[in-house]
Amino acid sequence: MSEDVGTSIATLKPGDEVKGEVRHLGLYGAMIDIGAESDALLHLSQFGRRDFQNIEEVIKQGDSVEAFVLKVDEANQRIALTMIKPASLPWQSIQRGETYKGTVTRIESYGVFVDIGAERPGMVHISELTDGYVERPEDVVHVGDVVEARVLKVSRRNRQIDLSMRTPEEEVAAATGEEEEIPTAMELALRRAQQHAQKANRPQKSARGQRKRRDQDDIFRRTLQNHYGEDDD
Repeated sequence: MSEDVGTSIATLKPGDEVKGEVRHLGLYGAMIDIGAESDALLHLSQFGRRDFQNIEEVIKQGDSVEAFVLKVDEANQRIALTMIKPASLPWQSIQRGETYKGTVTRIESYGVFVDIGAERPGMVHISELTDGYVERPEDVVHVGDVVEARVLKVSRRNRQIDLSMRTPEEEVAAATGEEEEIPTAMELALRRAQQHAQKANRPQKSARGQRKRRDQDDIFRRTLQNHYGEDDD
């Protein structure tokens, strides 16, 4: 019998870890008693290995096994198990813009692959490895390095994740803004005082000069009226 006696199909959910006893072996896999209303199916494709010719090379009747819930069909009282540990980061929880810590698992000429806990590693293109120019990915990271990467794009249909290790543009803009000197209240007051002083020291136009400027403006206005046939209105 299962060590988890009393387990109910109604309370099981994908990802739950369960223990049980192998009740029956077949060509398709094994039936496992996990203490629920019906035995659970552990299909041979969910053994986590393919290097076997006979199912009993992996599992035997009466064996105690530890597995994870793959699917639950409460209406038909069916439970599917897997010995493959589920990803710690489900696809539906991966969000664009989020940053995750991961391990570099593979390096190619075009970029590197980083395991962030999803079903598949995400890919950091060579142009997204750092803010500067990169000639070879090996110049920046090595297999086994723990890095932080930001999600640029996630395709749940194709099970692909595009990552970046570059500094986000908004952080670059903020850092640039922080370098600008912000004048203090005293400095602003001093600048205003200097501007007023400059205006006060400017030479005033003479009355004769002002009249001359008005006459010139009047001649220019009348010339335009005669040319375009416009009136004063």
